[in-house]
Amino acid sequence: MRSPELETPTPPVIGCRVATPMTPLLALGDIAAVTRRYITHFWRVPQLLVFSIIQPIMFVLLFRYVFGGAIKVPQFNYVDYLMPGIFVQTALFGGAGTSIGLAFDLKGGIIDRFRTLPMARSAVLAGRTTADLFRNVMVIVIMLIVGTLVGFRFHGGIADDLLGVLLVLAFGYAFSWLYATIGLLVKDPETAQTAAFLPLFPLVFASSAFVPVNTMPSWLQAFAKHQPVSLAVNSCRALFNNEAAWGYLWQLLIWIVAMCVIFIPLAVRAYRRV
Repeated sequence: MRSPELETPTPPVIGCRVATPMTPLLALGDIAAVTRRYITHFWRVPQLLVFSIIQPIMFVLLFRYVFGGAIKVPQFNYVDYLMPGIFVQTALFGGAGTSIGLAFDLKGGIIDRFRTLPMARSAVLAGRTTADLFRNVMVIVIMLIVGTLVGFRFHGGIADDLLGVLLVLAFGYAFSWLYATIGLLVKDPETAQTAAFLPLFPLVFASSAFVPVNTMPSWLQAFAKHQPVSLAVNSCRALFNNEAAWGYLWQLLIWIVAMCVIFIPLAVRAYRRV
């Protein structure tokens, strides 16, 4: 009979798989797997992508052909003034799917199943936000095509135009962590949908996205000039139209970094408590 001291300890088994120490490489693999799962869901439920596209197209047509004739912007063709705001709005509204999707997964028990797997805790949140970033890329590309069809044109250099698009995507990605936090806190898809859009409407419509800020009441202008959506729109508009952008750009970068620094830990903490 063998002595207990000579027995080799058996490594713990989780989900019928031998547990191994988590490494950055394994964590990246888990994030890629979760991202792939959510992207596959987009393809299998095409209505999600279709309605993500229809809404901004309706905004373009509404402001271009209904309100555009009544809105005068000095030194701008209105469609060139409008489209940067549409791009930012599209990225923000699309990112709201993070909140609804996570709340739906919580209610459906998918998150509980993820917890039983030997995977990085960060994979679910990082995978979801990355998948929504991928969706935003597709929708923004389509909106660039729609904008071109209604008369929008780039007037900056290729580097400036590309930087403007990347800023829109980075801004939407930073906001997706706010949405992730909301979805994990409310835990209900219907409530998450309402809670996600509540901060969006004042930020988008009380901004420079659709009309010049100086046409607003004086008490509103102070907010509209310095809030993050206006800074994102003004940065992209300046880059797309070959104007000086640094005055807006550095403030926007601070907002993007600050939102990630604040809401990524909050989302992770909320995920651990659900």
